[in-house]
Amino acid sequence: MEILTVVTPTAPGFDPIAITQPHERLLTYYFIVALLTLPAFPVTMIVLYIKYRTMRFRFDHEGIWKRQGLLWRRETNVAYRRIQDIHLTSGIIQRWLGLATVSIQTAAGSSTAEVTIEGVLEAEALRDYLYTKMRGVRDGTHAAAQVTAGVSGGETHDETLALLTEIRDSLRQIDTRLRGRT
Repeated sequence: MEILTVVTPTAPGFDPIAITQPHERLLTYYFIVALLTLPAFPVTMIVLYIKYRTMRFRFDHEGIWKRQGLLWRRETNVAYRRIQDIHLTSGIIQRWLGLATVSIQTAAGSSTAEVTIEGVLEAEALRDYLYTKMRGVRDGTHAAAQVTAGVSGGETHDETLALLTEIRDSLRQIDTRLRGRT
């Protein structure tokens, strides 16, 4: 049995598994945003503080997990194979603090992001990691890396293409015969 190892190139020293919650600078950003609300500062700051304290992330071999909320808890799991697009955003205050927001979109039909990861310092490295995982799943290297004992991993893309071509040709012949009878 052949076992393939998938190597994901990322920035040196970057470990997405270590990202479990937003960086402390996000709390500073939330404080500045709350200050901009002037009279609503106390309420806004409490809401943003609770959001900061309850936000948790996990990146594993299957996908991304995010949880947040105190009264209305929201948990989201997104498999790497479902990711369609990844956006990085950072406003002027976020850039000043060195923060960014990573928005992950799926084909769920919604115009909003499925998962938003706020308070990331190494947003480009995280985006590159997610693109690598996303492409690995789509290219089949994820499945090839998990070859198990009863499954042969020796079939190549050429063999698969030949088999699909043969099936297509057989279906065309059947269709031609059925149209000839009517």
